[in-house]
Amino acid sequence: MEQKSLTALVSAFSRAYHSTQNTEKVKVFDDYLARKILTEDEYEQIARNMSKGIGFFNPTFVGTQDEALRWVVDNQLSPSPIGRAAFTERLLENAVRMGARQYLIFAAGYDTFAYRQPNWASKIEIFEIDHTTTGIDKQKRIQSLVTHKPANLHYISADFTKDNWQSKLLECTEFNPSKISFCSLLGISYYLSKQVFIEIVRTISKFVPEGSSIVLDYPDEYTYTDKAGERAKKQALMASAANEKMLASYSYMELEKILADNNFLIYEHLTPNEITDQYFKKYNEANPKHPIKAFDNVNYCLAVKK
Repeated sequence: MEQKSLTALVSAFSRAYHSTQNTEKVKVFDDYLARKILTEDEYEQIARNMSKGIGFFNPTFVGTQDEALRWVVDNQLSPSPIGRAAFTERLLENAVRMGARQYLIFAAGYDTFAYRQPNWASKIEIFEIDHTTTGIDKQKRIQSLVTHKPANLHYISADFTKDNWQSKLLECTEFNPSKISFCSLLGISYYLSKQVFIEIVRTISKFVPEGSSIVLDYPDEYTYTDKAGERAKKQALMASAANEKMLASYSYMELEKILADNNFLIYEHLTPNEITDQYFKKYNEANPKHPIKAFDNVNYCLAVKK
């Protein structure tokens, strides 16, 4: 039986921490439901484990347990989940304005967009595609928060390492292959082999029309080498410890070719410094004692089907 994804839970924790610890201040991204989908025990256990791990993350750190937790979250855990979510939801809103009518969230995990969707999202159908175990667990958690599932939300159980996810999506009567789709592939490229990742892009290209988009984050070609930043090295070790080993990395030219081979052109691409400047600058000005920098060796990309 599949296990719940520990990295998905930690990602939810990091979004929850960022939202609740900055109640009166500027936020990079406000996932105000993330805290509610974690139980008290889960939240406290993750917080305890992370603060106790300060020696691994920052051997020279001196401070209280709460200060240690803040350092770990701001430096190690939250930059990717909050940065890529802010990037994606800004682009999604723009895509809807330009005519997108379907939002496909691959490996949805504990994403909460469908439950805090703004008014403009009522124009779209939302499809959360994930492993059965994670999907069922997420739905149980959500049931205690909302009285009704949003009418435009649809769950699809699928395994991306197998060929069944495409047929599962096409079997969903609410999905329309002729409508422009916005596809979120956040946090996926790390954990799939290149062959599987390329196959996902190829398959998406077959059933979405011209003007559809893919948004993703990906580790660059130095991620698993001695040239990687310290945070990236520690992230890889954490993922391995959670039995979710990172398998692939990509150069810009390699990713560009994979996308181009499948009729996608890169429209927007951000490096870590550009991400920090665009998405973290206001937050950092408001929180000079707790600055957040975009994660080492991780880039964001928007590609549109020509």
